[in-house]
Amino acid sequence: MKIHEYQGKEIFAKYGVPTPKGKVAFTPDEAAQVASEIGKTVVVKAQVHTGGRGKAGGVKVAKTPDEAREVAAKILGMDINGFKVEKVLVEEAADIKEEYYLGITTDRAARRNIVMVSKEGGVEIEIVAENNPSAIAKMHLDPAIGLQDFHIRELGFEANLPPAALKGLAKFLKALYSVYLDYDCSLAEINPLVLTGDGQLIAADAKVVLDDNALFRHPELAQYREEQEEDEIEAEAHRRGLTYVRLDGDIGIIGNGAGLVMTTLDVVKREGGAPANFLDIGGGAKAEVVTKAIDTVLLDPNVKGIFFNIFGGITRGDEVAKGMLDAIATMDVKVPIVVRLTGTRAEEGLKLLEGSPLVGAATMQEGAQKIVALVNAN
Repeated sequence: MKIHEYQGKEIFAKYGVPTPKGKVAFTPDEAAQVASEIGKTVVVKAQVHTGGRGKAGGVKVAKTPDEAREVAAKILGMDINGFKVEKVLVEEAADIKEEYYLGITTDRAARRNIVMVSKEGGVEIEIVAENNPSAIAKMHLDPAIGLQDFHIRELGFEANLPPAALKGLAKFLKALYSVYLDYDCSLAEINPLVLTGDGQLIAADAKVVLDDNALFRHPELAQYREEQEEDEIEAEAHRRGLTYVRLDGDIGIIGNGAGLVMTTLDVVKREGGAPANFLDIGGGAKAEVVTKAIDTVLLDPNVKGIFFNIFGGITRGDEVAKGMLDAIATMDVKVPIVVRLTGTRAEEGLKLLEGSPLVGAATMQEGAQKIVALVNAN
């Protein structure tokens, strides 16, 4: 779950990270009022969950409250990469001398968190990685040790930061790492970390992405979710408690286990099909969950068929089959559904499906072939 810059700065402030003085405004008049309270040159920033705000005209400097009102009027309602601007952050303009980058994320290949520091801040880190990868100092962290002072010194020297930045680097990286761990983040980023003309370091921007699966530990953060900025079907799936990601194909994919669902997407693609979504129903397949899953997948008008891929470990195949039969008995399903069952009592489950609208498959490859053929035939 992405949160806005101003929300990320609110979290950073709890950890002692200096940020520019500012407030959120929802109207041009509110923007002028905030600028008047600050009493200095301000920056008016669009608050949307996408990058490229500056290039799109969503970040403007205003020297007076009247100018803040004018630029806010232009930014509010603007479309930036498909996101409508509904609020702006009005904050004190920084006296920027240099800009740096600090970030922490998960390196899945290394199975560790990775810390990144670069002297080239103020631009997207992907651009720096592509154009000048040597400018990014990287370090994988041992979870048993965490981020230590000697790590920070090594990163700072490798990134070739100037003495003024090295002096305050530890404070910012330690705070960023604490935020990353405490809030179960998948990304915590300060870009840019600004060195001001008087030698101070401040976080001029904040990017924080929270792991949705850990929100139960942070109920106070649920208010940050803004469904109007998500895909409407994904938003409805979240309300139903389902792990769903919408794709652009026509074959709905439902499975129990994220790894299994990802593999299913690949197999369907290899057989010539185009997956319409990722949907993981987790352990078990009770009728109520199956009904929610099917109904959610069918909210996408592009879906012409559904492939259920279920591996029965603790979950029994015959119970899964009964759940599916109970589910479709209460629904008006007009697209073909292929069900692959394997594992505990899979044979009994497939036998129960005989004579029903559900098409059974003994293997994932067979199931993928069948659903692709049925969709193409229709």
